[in-house]
This record gives sequence, structure tokens and C-alpha cells, in this order.
Amino acid sequence: MKALVDAEPDMEVVGEAFAGETAVREVTELRPDVVVMDLSMPGMGGTEATRRIREGCPEVRVVALTAYEERGYLRQVVAAGGSGYVLKRSAAADLAEAIRHAAAGNTYLDPAVPRQAERPSDPAGEAAAAPQLGGREEEVLRQVARGYSNKQIAARLGVSVKTVEVDKSRAMGKLGARSRIDVVRYAAGRGWLKAE
Repeated sequence: MKALVDAEPDMEVVGEAFAGETAVREVTELRPDVVVMDLSMPGMGGTEATRRIREGCPEVRVVALTAYEERGYLRQVVAAGGSGYVLKRSAAADLAEAIRHAAAGNTYLDPAVPRQAERPSDPAGEAAAAPQLGGREEEVLRQVARGYSNKQIAARLGVSVKTVEVDKSRAMGKLGARSRIDVVRYAAGRGWLKAE
């Protein structure tokens, strides 16, 4: 990707990071015009890193580069302050175009993303409407997404199996998740599936 960007006559790569925490630190120091952010990184996920970058350096634009085509991921990026959404399977020209749009203060949506996933008209309202999980609810979902059983989660968190079942049910209800697959998708979008 670095070579692709550097090959553009009006672009230059000024830094690289391979984890969300490092990306936030590098952006704070280097202050690039545009950040190309992978949503799946070790440690802090790309969506959270985008949110922190936009909070700390609001002049820096962020373009998400991802394999995820689902509307939920796009909405998370928009809510975090992202200016673009490009699929990894798209042509290099699409990424360059997205970077140019972001640098000019505009937004860019990969043409390959399904039309129903377009940017909501009120991203602030979208963010405000996002479900708020309690601390233990979130931790239970993280463990569910990693494949642990209710009994294993209870042992890991030092609570009863019944408590885990209640927290899991409540959290899944807030998210509208019907299965473990839904939880895994949500967790992937939040960057929770890092190695322990």
C-alpha cells in the first residue's frame, strides 16, 4: 500500500503503524493530512483509533480501508469521524481517489459498497443512537466472540454462569444480535478480536 500511495505524484507516505495505539501516537506527532486506517489491527481496532485521532487532531482526515462491506461497519466509521470507506478488493485508483476526496474535506464511499450502506444523513444522531453496553456486558461479549462458553466466561470473570447468561442476553438485546455470528461480526468491527 505504501508503494501505491508513494507512486501518486501528489501524495507522500510520512509514517506507518501496525497497531491502533501506535497509529494514534504517530498521527499526533506527524500530523498528516490523511490517514489510511485498516479496521482490523492488533490492539486498539481501527474504528476506535479513528475516533481518537479525530478527537485529538480534528484537522486530520481518516479513510478506512477494509474488507467489510456490511452497513454496520460503515456506520461505525462514520460515527467515529471517518471521511472515507474503501474496500481492500477495490482498485488502487479508488484508494487514491478516496485520499484526494478526504484531503479536500469531502467524503468518499467505495462504489463497490452496497448502496443501502450509504452515509446516514445524521451521523451525530447515528452515534447517539448506538447501544451503550455496560462494562461487564461488553467483556462478556468479547469472550463470547472469542469462542468461550458461558461456564468458561464465568470462571474467567469470577462471576456465576447465571450472571454471564443475563449479561450476554441483555447485551445481545441491546445490539439486536440473534446469534454468536452476529456477536463475532460486531466484535470484529470494534477491534475486539485481538490476540490475548
